[in-house]
Amino acid sequence: MRIWFICAAAGLLACTPRAALANEGTVCLTKEQRRVELAARHVVPLAAALRAAHGRRSELIDARLCRGSNGLFYRLTLLPRDGKVRRAVVDAATGKLANGR
Repeated sequence: MRIWFICAAAGLLACTPRAALANEGTVCLTKEQRRVELAARHVVPLAAALRAAHGRRSELIDARLCRGSNGLFYRLTLLPRDGKVRRAVVDAATGKLANGR
């Protein structure tokens, strides 16, 4: 119940307890940390991640580079032409869509 309250308070309509728990242990990188990872070529550029998420047909609302239990990933929030906000997770090392959407 507490997770639902937190999600509602934050205005996250699509938040579920399972989704909230999946984000535990996830840490998003700072701007400087992102630069280091890109310079070391440990991650693909954001443009490649956006292409994997079919972002050419969508407007990018938010992008974060985060570290989870399976390594680095991009968490993208997109606004397609239909007006429904979509979220995508892209493996930052390979540039492939990770969440199957």
